[in-house]
Amino acid sequence: MAKIYLDNNATTRVDPRVVEAMLPYFTEHYGNAASLTHSFGRDAEEAVERARQQVADSIGANPRDIVFTSGATESNNLALKGVAAMYRAQGDHLITVATEHKAVLDPLRRLGRDGWNVTVLPVDPFGHVSVERIAQAVTPRTVLVSVMAANNEIGTLQPIRAIGRWCKERGVLFHTDAAQAVGKIPLDVEEMGIDLLALSAHKMYGPKGVGALYVRRRDPRVRLEPQIDGGGQERGLRSGTSNVPGIVGFGVACELCRQEMTAEADRLTKLRERLRCGIQAQLSDVSSNGHPSERLPGNLNLSFSGVKGEALLMAMRDVAVSSGSACTTASVEPSYVLKALGLDDELAHGSLRFGLGRFTTAEEVEAAIEEVMRAVRYLRALNPLLALTSLQ
Repeated sequence: MAKIYLDNNATTRVDPRVVEAMLPYFTEHYGNAASLTHSFGRDAEEAVERARQQVADSIGANPRDIVFTSGATESNNLALKGVAAMYRAQGDHLITVATEHKAVLDPLRRLGRDGWNVTVLPVDPFGHVSVERIAQAVTPRTVLVSVMAANNEIGTLQPIRAIGRWCKERGVLFHTDAAQAVGKIPLDVEEMGIDLLALSAHKMYGPKGVGALYVRRRDPRVRLEPQIDGGGQERGLRSGTSNVPGIVGFGVACELCRQEMTAEADRLTKLRERLRCGIQAQLSDVSSNGHPSERLPGNLNLSFSGVKGEALLMAMRDVAVSSGSACTTASVEPSYVLKALGLDDELAHGSLRFGLGRFTTAEEVEAAIEEVMRAVRYLRALNPLLALTSLQ
């Protein structure tokens, strides 16, 4: 059986069209984008600015509001720590959600150690946080609300537009980690009232090691304290020599996603439902996690009663998926995202995340269904309490 890649929420294959666009900037147009005294540098700078426009277009932003970084983790750190440093005189309260990525929760945890009051809101069984719950948590000292656009584990889409508009009406900054959402669902920073937005190229068929942070410059002007000092690149917010090939690839990846999003989302939604129905029709005690419809087109998270996610991963050697559990060298803990939904330890441990993407085929989905059924039935047969269930 040929290996099947269904882990596109972790990372995506770089689109060949993106690779083709990047190659000349390794060997022909290899100048430093800050070296504007000669044509090599000017060519590089022109390519960076073209990519800045392409990234901006993907989220309805002004290109001058785009700051290139090494990825969404750095972007989130710059947004959260940068705001905290600049707005401390105005307040000391930050709000986020229990199901956020660690790239948001860990910086906020550090800020909490530095004296900030951080409120982490619970979610409903689908992974949603409501505007009403955020409204109840906001105080006169609240500086920023951070809610991710789409969850990386369960695919649930948050009500970003409603949250952003509510925050704007009350003068609270709104940040969203949109690494999983950009290029997959429509996003518009103006319509949605977003002040800070983090995105990453490798989640959308671009190269690893490059991302961006949208920083609103008007209505209101968002001020950040830089986290990296040096040559003053990227409006002084992110010093360092520009990764020109990566930025070029990022721009092309954004452009391709913008052009193909509607058709791609429709195709992936159909494949996702074929995968879900195919598994649940032939295996008992399989439940879906996340919102049934308000979710990323290519994301499917399933819990399999009576089996461990790690055991399933080992049993499905030719299908690349992710376990819902977070593994460390010392222990295996159930996914904090699934626990936040209310799942018990058994179901949280027995979950798999399937990430379908641009290069996933219908034939691969059918093969994955067969492989999942084989692995689950085999593992359930090893459990005497589930021997009868495994034969269903």
